[in-house]
Amino acid sequence: MVSFLAQSTSEKPLSTQPVKQAPSARRPQRRPHRIALLFNANKIYDREIIAGIGGYLRSTREEWDLLVEEDFRARLAGIAQWQGDGFIADYDDPSIGEALAGTTLPVVAVGGSYADASSYPKGMPYVATDNFLLVKLAHDHLVEAGLPRIALYSVPPAAGNRWAQEREKAFAQLAPQGRIYCGIQTSVVQWNSAIKHLVEWILSLPKPVGIIAITDARARHLMHACMVADVAVPEQVAIVGIDNDPLTQSLTRIGLSSVRQGTHEMGRTAARLLHQMLHGTPMAGKRVLVPPAGLNAQASSRHTRPFSAHVMKARYYIRQYGCQGIKNEQVAEYVGVSRSTLEQCFRVELGSTVHAALLAHRLELAQQLLRDTDLRAAEVAQRAGFTTLQYMYAVFKRELGVTPAAYRRGAFPLP
Repeated sequence: MVSFLAQSTSEKPLSTQPVKQAPSARRPQRRPHRIALLFNANKIYDREIIAGIGGYLRSTREEWDLLVEEDFRARLAGIAQWQGDGFIADYDDPSIGEALAGTTLPVVAVGGSYADASSYPKGMPYVATDNFLLVKLAHDHLVEAGLPRIALYSVPPAAGNRWAQEREKAFAQLAPQGRIYCGIQTSVVQWNSAIKHLVEWILSLPKPVGIIAITDARARHLMHACMVADVAVPEQVAIVGIDNDPLTQSLTRIGLSSVRQGTHEMGRTAARLLHQMLHGTPMAGKRVLVPPAGLNAQASSRHTRPFSAHVMKARYYIRQYGCQGIKNEQVAEYVGVSRSTLEQCFRVELGSTVHAALLAHRLELAQQLLRDTDLRAAEVAQRAGFTTLQYMYAVFKRELGVTPAAYRRGAFPLP
């Protein structure tokens, strides 16, 4: 049980005499409202909604005791008879809506938006992530990157995947000629088969192409399949996910571009609506659509003009392994040409060298780690692929005119 108890910031005046409060002026003691949050707290989407609810409670004087489980789906039996004061629940999961069908307590539903208004649950307020705008933001980002073709990687149809089918409808409206692939449900047993079919789909697409993944987890499938198929990301396939999940980001060698859902705002809005209902305000049928919070653009969607096959493969290899101490010879070996041939291709097409490309990649990661983490400089140097801390210092001074410590302090305008 998680308790959010508001504290007053007002102070009583100091007095040497006891002050008796008239009976009529005494405020009755009211117990905190008991609210159940029916979400799968193992998912980033659900956790951030819960965090938004907590943010609302911290900013108000309302007192709630929150009942939160890691995953309520295993404990739904009899939940409608719970002796509490209200629910905020994930209505993308049909089992939750069914379990709460008989409750007389106030309910605020949270889930995805629907193109058909009749698909929303009846008689209750509903806070929705705007599925159309999520897909549109990813679509427009890829179009602006100069990609002539856009595709969508979704999930198989299922009762619990209604949000995904809504995103497919949005994509079909935005890109009528675009191709949609749902794949199969992945598991340990089916993983090899799923990746095999995904590779075949990717290879069938005309290149270059931008692919919107319905979630970051599906975007990681795309990353893996492109590696298996030896397809360069983002030159041949540019990828954008949805969720901006830090865990998924940490599992991809190439930085994953992803749409940030407005989950914190969804949680705050749901808490505000329930707060008003608990104090007698009718909210039946109220609907709030929350737009995405933005797009985190990373390397996976930074599509550039087409290069020769040699340069494209080399740049792709550098993005995957450039921070693991690889050298020019290993890049050339991966591409399948001599080092001198690859160097000539880089000079002609990029006006640079393979070594400079490796160094630029390491410098970019070191800058990101210094900006976004509290890692010690020595750890940053190691993770970025510099042979020594002193070498990283020398590169920073030569390329940026500052030391890594000064860069971290923001001693000059950040890029």
